[in-house]
Amino acid sequence: MWIDDRKVLGVLGGMGPLATQLFYKRIIEKTDANCDQEHLNMIILSHATMPDRTGEILGGRTEELFHLLLKDAQMLEQGGAGVIAIPCNTSHVLMDRLQESIGIPIINMVEETAAHIADTFREPELRIAVLATDGTIRTGLYQKALEKAGITPVIPSADSQKLVMKIIYDGVKNGGEIDFSEFLTVQEEILGQGCQAAILACTELSCFKELYHLPHFYIDAMEILTDLSILTCGGKIK
Repeated sequence: MWIDDRKVLGVLGGMGPLATQLFYKRIIEKTDANCDQEHLNMIILSHATMPDRTGEILGGRTEELFHLLLKDAQMLEQGGAGVIAIPCNTSHVLMDRLQESIGIPIINMVEETAAHIADTFREPELRIAVLATDGTIRTGLYQKALEKAGITPVIPSADSQKLVMKIIYDGVKNGGEIDFSEFLTVQEEILGQGCQAAILACTELSCFKELYHLPHFYIDAMEILTDLSILTCGGKIK
């Protein structure tokens, strides 16, 4: 009898559903498995009706958001998950409180992405752009994590940030048309700021990267979460 001692991965998802679907797909594709039984056991909670994270944060309603996220995290823990992944960057503003409130580890996508960049790049004066929702930018999630790692964060101008939000909400979340030239406008700006790379710090931008096959200049936080989820649960990466 084969005994599987790997941890069950709990996914606190639905923020949004397309990003959660992509995360699941990447877990499958990146796991070194030759049969069904060598893939990870997962519990995926797709809470699509979770209030918009940016709206809640900017509207000062983080307490309500916290309790909804906590209820979901507890449900995953009670269901047998041994570790939790949250494929939503903006919700990480509540990560520390969530971790303190449950008994299983939550992978911190923000901190792990900053650590990955610090380990990967050797430039003495590293400048990294952050492409994210208004909620993630306003809370300074990635700015603080990068600065802690000795990296200079660069955020888009107000006009470019509007274009990033348009891609996230009108393009990916709403399923509307995406004008790629608008993304190139943002890219031109961050290149002009001397950035060596840019973080796709929103899982809808991970979907955007998948659609347009963006180059390695763009560091996808979801990809880092994917690898760590597999390794933390005891799986192997291809």
